[in-house]
Amino acid sequence: MAQRLALRRLLSLTPRTLPPQGQQMLSGPPAPHSQPFGTSAGCRSTFNVQDGSDFQDRVVNNPKPVVVDFHAQWCGPCKILGPRLEKMVAKQEGKVLMAKVDIDDHTDLAIEYEVSAVPTVLAMKNGDVVDKFVGIKDEDQLEAFLKKLIGA
Repeated sequence: MAQRLALRRLLSLTPRTLPPQGQQMLSGPPAPHSQPFGTSAGCRSTFNVQDGSDFQDRVVNNPKPVVVDFHAQWCGPCKILGPRLEKMVAKQEGKVLMAKVDIDDHTDLAIEYEVSAVPTVLAMKNGDVVDKFVGIKDEDQLEAFLKKLIGA
């Protein structure tokens, strides 16, 4: 409960500036187009969560394992980890998906999954959190994290 209150306070103090409709802030193009020469499986392996029911449908109810990246636009480490994680997920050739959740837009999901710092990455299988980490990881650590999730 104390973590939830602390997160609410933190989020209420954070400036929430959104880019004009159709523009991105420093994070580059939208995730589905982040692999310019990728295969169709790679292009569809990463998606942005739109709302709670989208999270339920595309993450919790997904038969495939899903990596959930809780991030924020103002978070420097998130800007480093996000593209690195997307690249590693794309290398898995559709065996695992990646959901991106902006904690400023989806505070309720951040609180529900006890996210107290960003970046926080959850590994979910059959709707259950089976693993997680907080902070930046290098590519070898991310590969080991993903292989453990998909059972390779």
